[in-house]
Amino acid sequence: MKILFATPECAPWVKTGGLGDVSGALPAALAALGHDVRVLLPAYRGMRVSGELGDGVDLPARGPWPAAQLLPVKADNGVTLLLLAAPSLYQRAGGPYVDAGGADYHDNVLRFGFLGRIAALLGTPASPLGDWRADIVHANDWPCGLAPLYLRQARELAPRQPMAASVMTIHNMAFQGTFAMDNADRLGIPGIWRGIDGVEFWGQLSMLKAGLQFADAITTVSPTYAREIQTPAFGVGLDGVLRARSAHLTGILNGIDTAAWNPASDVQLLHHFSAGDLAAKARNKAGLQAQLGLAAAPQAPLFGVVSRLTSQKGIDLVLQNLDAVLAGGGQLAVLGLGDPALQAALRDAAARAPRQVHVTLGFNEQLAHRIEAGADCFLMPSRFEPCGLNQMYSQAYGTPPLVNATGGLVDSVVDADDDPKGGTGFVMRSADAAGFAEALGRVRQAWQDPARWRRIQANGMARPFGWDASARRYLEVYAQAMAAAAEPVA
Repeated sequence: MKILFATPECAPWVKTGGLGDVSGALPAALAALGHDVRVLLPAYRGMRVSGELGDGVDLPARGPWPAAQLLPVKADNGVTLLLLAAPSLYQRAGGPYVDAGGADYHDNVLRFGFLGRIAALLGTPASPLGDWRADIVHANDWPCGLAPLYLRQARELAPRQPMAASVMTIHNMAFQGTFAMDNADRLGIPGIWRGIDGVEFWGQLSMLKAGLQFADAITTVSPTYAREIQTPAFGVGLDGVLRARSAHLTGILNGIDTAAWNPASDVQLLHHFSAGDLAAKARNKAGLQAQLGLAAAPQAPLFGVVSRLTSQKGIDLVLQNLDAVLAGGGQLAVLGLGDPALQAALRDAAARAPRQVHVTLGFNEQLAHRIEAGADCFLMPSRFEPCGLNQMYSQAYGTPPLVNATGGLVDSVVDADDDPKGGTGFVMRSADAAGFAEALGRVRQAWQDPARWRRIQANGMARPFGWDASARRYLEVYAQAMAAAAEPVA
């Protein structure tokens, strides 16, 4: 199968969150199953991509779209990157979505409209790659949301021509790509698709809604999140659209890159370890305590947080329960960036108790791995979490997580009290400070029973969190999308 994976970010070259990790791992898993996978990604400023560089393909200027190039690079993981080089759109000093000051680029509607247009073009007979035309165009999140619309448009204009089927994956409903409706002219969106049954969302144009309305299949990143987003509480205004298209919606739990996240071989760690050698995990804890200036306290629980520091991630719940976290010499290691007020509260806590609390503001890949390996318990009380990856990393590293019962967290963590034999972590009973306190109490109770704690660790480390099973589920969805695309358009 020829699969085009269209994404605004892809690890390790450019990443702002979980989408980048998925875009780096899922295409590689599909390629390992024998498919021809190409990843379409903007060529942002500062990207350093190694691999076999092929001949560039010129894309002439047309309408609002600038002249550009597609630069193929054969990466080491068996996937071909198609770098969309359009310097006027992507060669900028900031990140993929925002400028150096943190403000959205004023022309994001064109930057990502262009990405969606080229993704769709690669699934039509007019593919700029000549004899390579995608069977599936897999669009990810709102920046690629127009690709299914453009493919449907091409299908209607040439109904007898072979066209790719489209799959739209929602990584986070909270980000929808809304812009003024007067951009529809520049984007070439037909008038008939500018209403409530098309791209219109409260008078604006929503790229995510476009993808949901016109894709042949829709996926999201966990089964529970697929159910949640069909409700007003989690659907962010688009729950009605998703209920209407529920027959085409599938929740597939994300996997993790088990090459990068494996405690037995992780190059970021001070000491490698496994379920059969947890003494080496204890040495990672000691090394992390020394690195962060925390007290050398092997018997006190060390809690880890690697997260955006926002209320969505439940960081306020951690702060409200900080005395309980630090009771009996407990320690807290935090890595992340986010809400200024939460950052300030965490810094104050570290200043008051520097031997118990350490806060690193920003992102540091090595430290993220070392916290996962060195912590005893990972705190992830998110109020909503489409999938989440850190709770999987922590289980793989023998660090039982404390999580809220939402999205991919409840799909991937087995509560140790609900299932005494197979439990892998601790699931909150309610998404509030009381729910966090109750779960934390159960963590501390289990910590006092070393044999039970080791069993919880071993259960988590035995879970198969790799991508193989999920990649096979995506192939099933691709087949369903191709069958749907073959049906006459109503």
